[in-house]
Amino acid sequence: MAAFWPATKLIAEREIKTYTRTKGFWISVAVLLVGLFAAAILPTVIGGSGPTVAVVGAEARQLLSNTGFDVREVPDVAAAEQLVRAEEVRAAVLPGPRVIALNDPPNAVVAALGTAPPVQLLEPSAVSQDVQGIVTQLFALFFFLFGMGGVAIAQGTVTEKQTRIVEILVATIPVRAMLAGKIIGHSILTLGQVLLIAIAAPIALSIGGHTELVNMVAPALGWFVPFLVVGFVLLAGIWAVAGALVSRQEDLGASTGPVMLLVMAPYFAVVFASDNQPLMTVLSYIPFSAGVAMPIRMFTGDAQAWEAFVSLGILAVTVVLIVQLASRLFSGSLLQTGGKVALKKAWAHAD
Repeated sequence: MAAFWPATKLIAEREIKTYTRTKGFWISVAVLLVGLFAAAILPTVIGGSGPTVAVVGAEARQLLSNTGFDVREVPDVAAAEQLVRAEEVRAAVLPGPRVIALNDPPNAVVAALGTAPPVQLLEPSAVSQDVQGIVTQLFALFFFLFGMGGVAIAQGTVTEKQTRIVEILVATIPVRAMLAGKIIGHSILTLGQVLLIAIAAPIALSIGGHTELVNMVAPALGWFVPFLVVGFVLLAGIWAVAGALVSRQEDLGASTGPVMLLVMAPYFAVVFASDNQPLMTVLSYIPFSAGVAMPIRMFTGDAQAWEAFVSLGILAVTVVLIVQLASRLFSGSLLQTGGKVALKKAWAHAD
């Protein structure tokens, strides 16, 4: 039987060659690029309905008439400021005119006034809400797509079981080397896609009119890439076990459902909780959501470097534990046929 590392290298090369020759792989790459360009360009092209703006006095109301904004008249400055702080309105136009907003200049409102009024920010922020929204959507989308890309590992594993190829492989290659090779091979494919995105991102952002965003996002990408790759390894081991637990493609849905939940839950949690700092802090330390939550917090300046290192450390330790667990379950279920293998049975039959 081949030694562990040469066998691992052989399986990794086999996985890379196999999946780069399939249409599904290139379709997934195309989906990533389309998602990147769509997120960067569509907000600029489509725009949207005018935001809600508070006004104080007849003069301010007249200035915003027929501008497309949802104008909300309030009695005084204090009431307007309260609405801005509560984020019930995008900005408030006061007599003068002058404008108050929460943490980033309301450029559309200022432009609609036709003058250059002073703008007061109640809680100045280095990153505007619009920019934060774009980056959150991009990071969450990529994390989701890369995480779901691991389903190829499960599909490949069950195909090998169904066609009995696995019986030939395990005669010459250690079972754990097969798992390691699959994880390493698909991790390399993931890194290649990340590199492609790194090349395409500046182009997409420039077309969308977000050229300045490139320099702002670069430091966050420095954290996002390692978090994404380590997070993928975490999920890859689980995807492989999901494939080894069944013997037919038709049964794969039953074992991959929980894994899909582990990929989808962080996506929706981060997208909907991006403005909730306490919840984002918690999510940035949970291994399955840290890969997207912590880089976003680093981008917005809500986390320190030591927090990112701690989060990455927790994620790395979790990866070691999960891969060890996955290795035992994988080896105990890979040669089991005749339907879905119970986890208890896979654990008992592990080498």
